[in-house]
Amino acid sequence: MHKRAVVLLVLLGLLVGGGAAFGQFGDPVEVSVENMTLFRDSFDMIWLALGAALVFFMQAGFAMVETGLTRAKNAGNIIMKNVMDAAAGLIVYFAIGWGIMYGTSVGGLFGADGFFLAYPDGTAMHEVYIDWMFQAVFAATAATIVSGAMAERTQFRGYLIYSIVLTALIYPVVGHWTWGGGFLDELGFADFAGSTIVHSTGGWAALAGAIVLGARKGKYVKKDGKTTVKAIPGHNIPLAALGVFILWFGWFGFNGGSTLSGVDFDIAVVFVTTALSAAGGAVGAMFLSWIWFGKPDVSMTLNGVLAGLVGITAGPDVISPGWAIIVGIIAGLIVVASVEVLDKKLHIDDPVGAVSVHGVCGAWGTLAVGIFGGGDIIVQIIGIVAVFAWTMVTALILFSILKAAKVLRVSEEEELTGLDISEHGMESYSGFQIFSNM
Repeated sequence: MHKRAVVLLVLLGLLVGGGAAFGQFGDPVEVSVENMTLFRDSFDMIWLALGAALVFFMQAGFAMVETGLTRAKNAGNIIMKNVMDAAAGLIVYFAIGWGIMYGTSVGGLFGADGFFLAYPDGTAMHEVYIDWMFQAVFAATAATIVSGAMAERTQFRGYLIYSIVLTALIYPVVGHWTWGGGFLDELGFADFAGSTIVHSTGGWAALAGAIVLGARKGKYVKKDGKTTVKAIPGHNIPLAALGVFILWFGWFGFNGGSTLSGVDFDIAVVFVTTALSAAGGAVGAMFLSWIWFGKPDVSMTLNGVLAGLVGITAGPDVISPGWAIIVGIIAGLIVVASVEVLDKKLHIDDPVGAVSVHGVCGAWGTLAVGIFGGGDIIVQIIGIVAVFAWTMVTALILFSILKAAKVLRVSEEEELTGLDISEHGMESYSGFQIFSNM
């Protein structure tokens, strides 16, 4: 009998026969160790495939959040950047990134083989393929975090170069230090699904990009030695809210899939802590914005959800449900304070709050594993600092080179016109004059 048929019969037998499966004509089929191993491996593959699909769908969430929180005249440009983060990212991660992240380690710093998924004959390639697929969508996520922070004033070609470099080199090196068995992994650094590895890497790269790029025109107005901060609201809060709900949904694949096994009972606690931390983040951000601004701010509350999700991502398997709520609430408070400090005090223009949500709250979530999840706090801090230093230095160098080559920022005229027209020659809302000045 074909092995796949045996797997299905084993499953049926386990459900209704207490360990016995039945063949085509009612004959018993032995539930062997080999068959059970095949069933487990098959179920693990299905689980990783589902997780990868959910994480891939998060690209839509990022696109909707960023589009909604920026102006209508740049909507198509946001969509293009998110599409190419996925498309170009998958190709370069296949060619280079995977090998650097999971290849044979060179001093615990980077991998040196496995490029283009080239492995010796006899390697179980189906296992390599599903592992690559799951990790590739994580790499695309790290890259797309930067899109929102650099929105509305970045040349598309410059952004495309950045996205390729982050997916091919900057993120995979961080991944090798940790998930790839590098020096941070040997120290005992714990980051279950990537609060620091994925989110802070993207968040710190976003910070570097926003610093080198500079603020949008009219955002900070200097007069008589004082700087006035002007709010530039997004054009579609319902669209941003849809994006947040898509991300919340996809995060169950992000964290749940990171068990790497469909028969791991930790899936249950991971789902619960992920949901509760997101809820805590929304509550924390809502109440602080209410106190701070006099009204419960919608965009801050939406970012609070994402802050809670980022915050729990490092330890959804080791932090209890009750503490997960606390982790989320603190993340929600942090994101509001961080957005305000970056904007009002440091005058760093981040249109969607990506640095605060992913960089700052990613660091908080990684530290929370040491506080609430039994991890080594000192090692967690070492990991946070190492990733910050590597990402900031490499991203600052990269963006500075792009700036010197004059491929980073659009002209004032192009920024005023909108990147949909100047960069792509089209309008996202053609025929809707209500959006003409937004």
